[in-house]
Amino acid sequence: MSDHKKPEWFDPNNQEGFASSLKPGVELAADRNKGSTSKFVKKHDASVSVQELKKGILSGDRARLAKGITLIESNAAHHFDFAQELLHSVLPHTGRSIRIGISGVPGAGKSTFIETFGSYLCDRGHKVAVLAVDPSSSINGGSILGDKTRMEELARNPRAFIRPSPSEGTLGGVHRKTRETMLLCEAAGFDVILIETVGVGQSEAIVRSMVDFFMLLVLTGAGDELQGMKKGILELVDGIVVNKADGDNVPLATRTKSEYNRILHFLQPATKGWAGKAYTC
Repeated sequence: MSDHKKPEWFDPNNQEGFASSLKPGVELAADRNKGSTSKFVKKHDASVSVQELKKGILSGDRARLAKGITLIESNAAHHFDFAQELLHSVLPHTGRSIRIGISGVPGAGKSTFIETFGSYLCDRGHKVAVLAVDPSSSINGGSILGDKTRMEELARNPRAFIRPSPSEGTLGGVHRKTRETMLLCEAAGFDVILIETVGVGQSEAIVRSMVDFFMLLVLTGAGDELQGMKKGILELVDGIVVNKADGDNVPLATRTKSEYNRILHFLQPATKGWAGKAYTC
């Protein structure tokens, strides 16, 4: 036992009364790095007031805007009054943006389209906020929130802000607090707001009542004219974009665009004085 460190409980009067000994330990990387992250990561300020949050949002502070949206979306009862007070305080600074809703079936290319369109708007001097709604699991309620990862270029643009949110089971393709989130983005100075819905079907179109222009992304070969004339989301759109019109798919995309234009001609326009039209992209 002389070659090893003896335990603190070792009885000096009993040299052979135990069957274990202590050996020098090995320092792990986690032990060496303990506390080092606190030097670089700013700690969460839980005591921020409504006025401080409002001031940060109006100045375009992204961290304050993100915190405000988190409080708005929170289900915690003690956040409700704070969120309502924040909304009322920024309300006079809202209503000066163009709101565009973008919907479509899963896989239609909504995220890719938004990145290209958002980058185009930013290059022309606009400030763009993207509110991307991701579906929540009906089993455990979780959500991947992966839309932002598809918009790497737009996420790095200093004139853009991307906020993914879970649908939390809300029908209609949006989050239950999407309207309130738009108000905060408008107060932060974003003049174009793009709302990406969950991949929806024909009847989920609540986003139409929230936006100035409602766009539907479709794919070629997704049904005939009779399928397109079914009552539902086509009655509510202001424009249809036939996506992925490139390569060998161009002739089919052009034919699909013509079919949708014929359908829109027979449908009553969703917006008075506006005639819906189909495009290829």
